[in-house]
Amino acid sequence: MSTIDHLWLHFTRHSDADDPSVPVIVRGEGAYVWDAQGKRYLDGLAGLFAVQVGHGREELAEAAAEQTRRLAYFPLWSHAHPAAIELADRLAAAAPGDLNRVFFTVSGGESVETAWKLAKQYFKLTGRPRKHKVISRSLAYHGTSQGALSITGIPGAKQDFEPLVPSTIRVPNTNFYRAPEHPGDLAAFGRWAADRIEEAIEFEGPDTVAAVFLEPMQNTGGCFPPPPGYFEHVREICDRHDVLLVSDEVICAFGRLGHAFGADRYGYRPDIITTAKGLTSGYAPLGAVLLDERLMEPFRRDGATFMHGSTYGGHPVSCAVALANLDVLEREGLYEHVRATEPAFRATLERLTDLPIVGDVRGGGFFYGIELVKDKTTRETFTAEESERILQGHVSAKLFESGLYCRADDRAEPVVQLAPPLICEQTHFDEMEQILRDALTSASKLL
Repeated sequence: MSTIDHLWLHFTRHSDADDPSVPVIVRGEGAYVWDAQGKRYLDGLAGLFAVQVGHGREELAEAAAEQTRRLAYFPLWSHAHPAAIELADRLAAAAPGDLNRVFFTVSGGESVETAWKLAKQYFKLTGRPRKHKVISRSLAYHGTSQGALSITGIPGAKQDFEPLVPSTIRVPNTNFYRAPEHPGDLAAFGRWAADRIEEAIEFEGPDTVAAVFLEPMQNTGGCFPPPPGYFEHVREICDRHDVLLVSDEVICAFGRLGHAFGADRYGYRPDIITTAKGLTSGYAPLGAVLLDERLMEPFRRDGATFMHGSTYGGHPVSCAVALANLDVLEREGLYEHVRATEPAFRATLERLTDLPIVGDVRGGGFFYGIELVKDKTTRETFTAEESERILQGHVSAKLFESGLYCRADDRAEPVVQLAPPLICEQTHFDEMEQILRDALTSASKLL
């Protein structure tokens, strides 16, 4: 009998997966995980951009057990519990600007959903009921629920679930490697990309646009960093048109870019931050929406209520795990560690640019994308057939077979993505580079 006879895997082609060879991961320690046959893999994706402090942390397990013994569950529906109160205090203290209010969710997609709903109601309560539209970037991933998926900019992720929520608009992303304008001038390209946001706001009508959702560093497509001045200009645009700037940091917060929040790294002030993943290092499901204090004001008068929530949002056990996780991040100086070792990680990955198949290495912190190309001179990308045969059929399988768990992604141009636990050192970087080199060298011979 197959190991997954009754299990429906997420984001999985079950035509390829319905056999006993599906990996079953049974244990994790530090930067590694093991399967049921005892084979070890370097976790080059931190589970799913989440396991910041590494696997097997006893202090996080103990925090969960202690909280379970004391109070296993109680909802935040007109009540509170100490773990949620303490965690909200810590997040508000760490957040940039006046983001002093924290609404807990269960996941990143739910955080995005919450932010959009709150933005729409905020403008209704303040006498601007037509402001409900959202702007996001091409290829950006923001979640799978109907609202979050509508904000998502990946056509292939949406088509099977249409019609979706209307009133979402797409603008260009910041992929400088394939810049459609100003290809030789990063700052000018950034200004151009930001201007497209203002263009979209003006086209739709500023009185109809509620928010702009942007990741500090865009994930899908392979880690697109913001050009210098990009977010500064976006902030000016949002202020000029009374539009909320939402920093979607489901991936980028809690050390992935070497800071508590990606907004800190790039020096901008959002109105809302959406988070999840690294908040608990993946040890328990939890998300959070951090909101500027002014967004709370209309909800404090005239009996207004935000009619939104979930059974497990702000679960006591998850909040206790998050507090223990933040303790580890601070006590071990993992934000500082990422900033200190980022140059070495980048330099190690950039060794791969001597391979004919590697077109670009980009990213920051412990979050990198390696774009694969058919021709380095022209930057010609793979055909759909080549991507299926080379990226999915060879590279992905070869990396895992060689003991590296990461992501080979072709939702845009073909890329390999790396986002290891924040505890990784040069030995881990070297191991990743060697496994990648072997897989990409053999892949280049298939072109």
